[in-house]
Amino acid sequence: MRPGAFFFSGKWADAVRALGETGMGYTIVSIALADGRRFNQVLIESGYLKRVRGLFDVPFAEDDITEIKQTDVKWNWGENP
Repeated sequence: MRPGAFFFSGKWADAVRALGETGMGYTIVSIALADGRRFNQVLIESGYLKRVRGLFDVPFAEDDITEIKQTDVKWNWGENP
């Protein structure tokens, strides 16, 4: 897993479990943070936030999140980082 990746175990755990799948076992979401930042393509797999498109690491924690919205916008997994 990438640095900063985490398992949803706090207040967002139920919401993440309720999300549908974008593909086999994973979901693509948009995440808004309390500081105003938004990340439009975030990979959640098996209850773990694993990747943020265009970034090597995950630059926030579960407690920073104010909104999770399923988008299903796919990207090429081989793309760097």
